[in-house]
Amino acid sequence: MKTSLQLRMSQQLALTPQLQQALRLLQLSSLDMQQEVARMLEENPMLELSDDSPSPVREAESSNNNDPVEVESVEDRDFSQEAADWNHPTYSDDDENFSEQAMDGGSLRDYLYEQLHLSQLDEANCSIISVLIEALDENGYLEVTLEELQTMLPPELGITLDDLETALVQLQHLDLPGLGARNLSECLALQLKSLPKDTPQRELAILLVSDHLQLVAAHDFARIKRLLRCNDDELREAQHLIAELNPKPGAKFNPSVADYITPDVIVEKHKGKWQVRLNGEAMPRLQVNQVYANILQQRDEKNGSQLSAQLQEAKWLIKNLKQRFETILRVAQAIVERQEKFLEHGEIAMRPLVLREIAEALELHESTVSRSTTQKYMLTPRGIYEFKYFFGSGLTTESGGSCSSTAIRELIKQLIGEEDTRKPLTDSRMSEILAQQGIVVARRTIAKYREGLNILPANLRKSL
Repeated sequence: MKTSLQLRMSQQLALTPQLQQALRLLQLSSLDMQQEVARMLEENPMLELSDDSPSPVREAESSNNNDPVEVESVEDRDFSQEAADWNHPTYSDDDENFSEQAMDGGSLRDYLYEQLHLSQLDEANCSIISVLIEALDENGYLEVTLEELQTMLPPELGITLDDLETALVQLQHLDLPGLGARNLSECLALQLKSLPKDTPQRELAILLVSDHLQLVAAHDFARIKRLLRCNDDELREAQHLIAELNPKPGAKFNPSVADYITPDVIVEKHKGKWQVRLNGEAMPRLQVNQVYANILQQRDEKNGSQLSAQLQEAKWLIKNLKQRFETILRVAQAIVERQEKFLEHGEIAMRPLVLREIAEALELHESTVSRSTTQKYMLTPRGIYEFKYFFGSGLTTESGGSCSSTAIRELIKQLIGEEDTRKPLTDSRMSEILAQQGIVVARRTIAKYREGLNILPANLRKSL
């Protein structure tokens, strides 16, 4: 192979540090941006908050102090150590407020240990039940089989499989029915058995969840009536009992974490026109620290090189933040102008919209619009929506217009909401109904949208 040298000329876009920072800031969510600003305030003495800057930036500094909680699995537990601790149970007569804590904000295990304490069972039984309690998952189900659990226990304790089965029955008969179940069928049956014996159709409901749960889930009422020789009224009443049960009885003890969203923009109607303004609470107001800037002016370039670089970084950040909010505002205003009918009438009036349309209207690159709509939220009279919610493809109507996928999803929800549950609408039938309204949607598209809405198919929506 002959080697040679060639000279070629080409153009490449070099991303300066300032441009890289501008792109990164535009991509960040409001919370991430506040945390970034908080970090820069710590590292750069040339930066400071202006007097009228909102508090979220300061709050972002403290939001990083939440350390993750390590959850211990059943396999990670040292049952030998736990057996050694049986003489020192976790509950205590000295803790007068334990019951209240267990019921109000306590964990599932705290609650069960309190119930175990109140049960007056002997110490040996309590010790075995404690092992079962530790083996429950967050929904209250027993994660491992009794056989597996027995192999984890030290042989010298002499705990038999019968001992574990007896302890499981005692655990399942503590205060909250359904806990300690090994599967959904057993969980539901335990709850039904706790009902008064004279509850109408209690026995039929127990039989359904114990032996025919798959048929109940499939809404195969004809086969159920044939197998159990019951009529519509009896089956309807038994089904009603089952519907009121809790399939995850332990989930109520899981702490719920509220997600808070700070909208980037606020949409309001003034004098008949929809207008967009930036949310001041999401905008940190920064300025150059004049004390350090004055010190820099009094130094020569050699001694002030570090402060000089920090001053330049501070100016870049202030400028890029301003540009970030200006771009978000422009994109939000363009979205609102094109989705005014949604603001007036809701999802059914959503029009098709793609990123390219906004990019061309604002003379921005499509990637810039994408960054401006990712994890950015607007507060409207209809609620808080991510910018990307307003984008979606459209389907052509017979009249030559177009209908957005969001509007079609809303139409599907309305059709299903108004259907006769004894004869629910199939995907094909909904496609026919929409076609009669001038909207041509294939059956498979209806099915895709329905599944995206977490709506069951027709055969599973059927009721008696």
